[in-house]
Amino acid sequence: MATDIPVYKRISEDQAAELADVFRLMADPTRLRIILFCLDAPKSVGVMAEALKLSPSLVSHHLRLLRASRLIQARREGNRVFYMVTDEHIRRTLTDMVDHVAETEGDEV
Repeated sequence: MATDIPVYKRISEDQAAELADVFRLMADPTRLRIILFCLDAPKSVGVMAEALKLSPSLVSHHLRLLRASRLIQARREGNRVFYMVTDEHIRRTLTDMVDHVAETEGDEV
């Protein structure tokens, strides 16, 4: 988004508070792992719990918070629910940040 308006002027105080809440939610390592796990394909609670070595109830608790903040969306298929990050802004931001922290020190100039 190319614009001459400074970034801090693009959102209201309420939107800034909402953005701070989003970062607060992603600051929890367990929630961040759940979000990252759901970047590439829809996942069920059971699959997440097993892969991330968490209890299904803990995964469900975190998913409720993530859904409320619109970081993860749910899709029902029969009696199963699948969760995925569908917002491309979230996907790009997290992918870029993962790439950033995964850089080796030798990559720095």
